[in-house]
Amino acid sequence: MVWVLLTLNIFVFAIEVMFGLLQRSPEWQMLVYRFGARPVVIVDAVFGSGQGFLAAVLTLFSSMFVHGSITHIGMNMLFLYIFADNIEDEIGHVPFLGFYLLCGLAGALLHILFNLRSPAPMIGASGAISGVLGAYIIMFPRARVLTLVVFFIITMIEIPAYWFLAIWFGLQIFGGLGALVGGGSGTAFWAHVGGFLMGVLLARIWLRYRPRRQRIVWWQ
Repeated sequence: MVWVLLTLNIFVFAIEVMFGLLQRSPEWQMLVYRFGARPVVIVDAVFGSGQGFLAAVLTLFSSMFVHGSITHIGMNMLFLYIFADNIEDEIGHVPFLGFYLLCGLAGALLHILFNLRSPAPMIGASGAISGVLGAYIIMFPRARVLTLVVFFIITMIEIPAYWFLAIWFGLQIFGGLGALVGGGSGTAFWAHVGGFLMGVLLARIWLRYRPRRQRIVWWQ
């Protein structure tokens, strides 16, 4: 399922490039406003007139597959590639897809909660992938991550995954609070926070209630 998601995201990005993403063409802008999750539109559709309810709700999912730049999709797909396969191996292929979408939905909803009247479309898989990171820190706390460190010298070191992800989560909280004080940001920090917290919650539920794997006995 991880490879399916990687392929689908890259395929959609290729279509975006065809629409002129690199030049921010009117066609690309129209695509983003059509498939991105716009808080004010979703809030009005759900709590207002109700017109366009289904289309507005569907953008909560379609927005997960639209990206704004090569860096945007590159970082998201890198994190998906590094961390998601372990989660999928643990919970199974179809449950992983449900997990991924739920985390993306949770991220989008928290972003909307902090930006109720924003007309700007939210795009990207960051909320869903943040959920993967949240689940990883719960399911594989002793794993180590090879990390690039730039501090007087440039080197690669292995650090515990929970340090890496805890620092990353702290930066999202800091960025989200900064956006509130500064009046907005081009990064949906609260979508990252919401997805991460949902990933933590679902991982804890899975570890508590997961079916026990039967041991195969080869002798009588």
